[in-house]
Amino acid sequence: MIVVTGATGNVGRTLVGALAAAGEHVTAVARGITAADVPEGVRTLTADMVRPESLAPALDGADALFLLTAPGWLAAGGDRAVLRNVLDVARAGGVQRVVLLSSQGVGTGRHQSDFEDEVKGSGLPWTVLRPGGFDSNAFAWAATIRAERVAMAPFGDVALPTVDPDDIADMAAVALREPGHAGATYVLTGPAPITPRQQVAVIGDVLGEPVRFVELTRDEARAGMVQYMPEPAVDATLGILGTPSAEEQRVNPDVERVLGRPARTFADWAARNAAAFK
Repeated sequence: MIVVTGATGNVGRTLVGALAAAGEHVTAVARGITAADVPEGVRTLTADMVRPESLAPALDGADALFLLTAPGWLAAGGDRAVLRNVLDVARAGGVQRVVLLSSQGVGTGRHQSDFEDEVKGSGLPWTVLRPGGFDSNAFAWAATIRAERVAMAPFGDVALPTVDPDDIADMAAVALREPGHAGATYVLTGPAPITPRQQVAVIGDVLGEPVRFVELTRDEARAGMVQYMPEPAVDATLGILGTPSAEEQRVNPDVERVLGRPARTFADWAARNAAAFK
């Protein structure tokens, strides 16, 4: 059995579907999950990683665990000690493989390595996924694009190789199901750098009408982001978006190398999610 935390998110939802379609026994875990959120036959458990004991029913007898430590988890009180307790519960339940969704910023020094260190020191076989920016961050523009055909973002002409969450899910599925990935750290990017201004133009092409791009200042962007992200994460993210390193702008081959196909483009993502912007 494979346990997926964060099962209703951008990565988790697709991962649960991919694992179920492959015939795996899956338990989908999230704070507000219901049977309507998952494919037929997938077990659900309402639990919270901030309370590791709530995960015990899901992890008992599980073979593999997908761990999501997103900003929302951090804001709810998740920290290194809590993650250590989660890993203790996983080990007691018999888990044999852990896949951690981390961040490219750990490798480039933007984010702390605490969570990766805990997983790597847990005694469990592990795989770490380090994605860069998500294509799905463009959902932040959905309301203003629907209402006014306008999108706002800082650093409009700084290009980064953002990654499709479905590619992250596919990478996680491989690492959870197949041998040969223990001890590996994969950096996940899209196939080419793209600027926010170019992303907005792509969404306009998908909609068949222009969308106007408005560039925010760093301070304007920060004021909005601190409403839903911890301040250190906001500052690290703005650093990546505004002054990326050469490594953060580099296209990494890990997605294509592991999956045997090219990484999906932002245009692929926008076409699949066009309804959100109409």
